[in-house]
Amino acid sequence: MNENLFSLEGKVALVTGASRGLGQAMALGLAVAGADIAGLDRQECDETCEQVRALGRRFHDVVMDLSQVGAAEAAAVVADIVTELGGLDILLNNAGIIRRAPILEFSEADWDDVLQINLKAVFLLSQAAARHMAAQGGGKIINIASMLSFQGGILVPSYTAAKSGVAGITKALANELAAHNINVNAIAPGYMATDNTAPLRADPVRNQAILDRIPAGRWGDPADLQGTAVFLASSASNYLNGAIIPVDGGWLCR
Repeated sequence: MNENLFSLEGKVALVTGASRGLGQAMALGLAVAGADIAGLDRQECDETCEQVRALGRRFHDVVMDLSQVGAAEAAAVVADIVTELGGLDILLNNAGIIRRAPILEFSEADWDDVLQINLKAVFLLSQAAARHMAAQGGGKIINIASMLSFQGGILVPSYTAAKSGVAGITKALANELAAHNINVNAIAPGYMATDNTAPLRADPVRNQAILDRIPAGRWGDPADLQGTAVFLASSASNYLNGAIIPVDGGWLCR
C-alpha cells in the first residue's frame, strides 16, 4: 500500500466558509495533511490564515459574499486561486446559512437567500473548479451536506431543500465528472457545536432531545470532520464517487 495514501503535499484546496467553525477546522485538517489553502469567506480569514501559515503552508484569502455570486464570479475565483497558488486540486464547499421560522410564516427572502448560498453557489463553484480540474487531469470536490439531506427537519424548509439538493448534485456531478478523474463526494455532519446550532443548544428541552438520540452522547466538534475531509481530498478515496458520508455520532442509525 502507498504509505502516502492520505498525503496532500503539493495540493491546493479552496475551502468556503473558512473563517470559523466547520470550514476553519477542515481547512486546518487539509493543511496538516500538506495542502496549501485558499480560504473564501465574507470577511478576511485572519485566524485561519495565521494557523495555516504556522503549519508551514501557504494561505490565500478570498473575500467574497456568496449571496452575490454568479457563474462569472465563480470562474474569477478559480482563476485568481490558480494565479496566486499555482493550481486548484480540491474544492470543499462548506459555506452555508440557515433561517428558522414556521412554514406558514416562512418568507420568500429566507427561501431565496438560503438556496442561493447553500445550493446555487455550490453548483457554480463546482462547475468552475471542475473545468480547471478536467483540464489538468483530475481533482476532488467535497460538498457539505447535512442530516437534513436525509430528514425533513423542523422550522428550516429552505435549509432542508438546499441540503437535499446538495446530496442530489453531488451524485449528478459524480456521474459526469468521474470520466475526468474528478471525485465528487459529500460529508453529512450530524449535530455540530457551531454558531448555526447555538439556538438549539441554548434550548434545554431541544438540546436534551438531540443528545438522547446521539449514540455518541455528545454534540460533534468541528475537528471531528477533519479525518473524513482529508480522506475525501486524498488519493485514498480515488474509487469513491457520489457518496454521502454521515459523520454524526450515530444519529442516523438510532
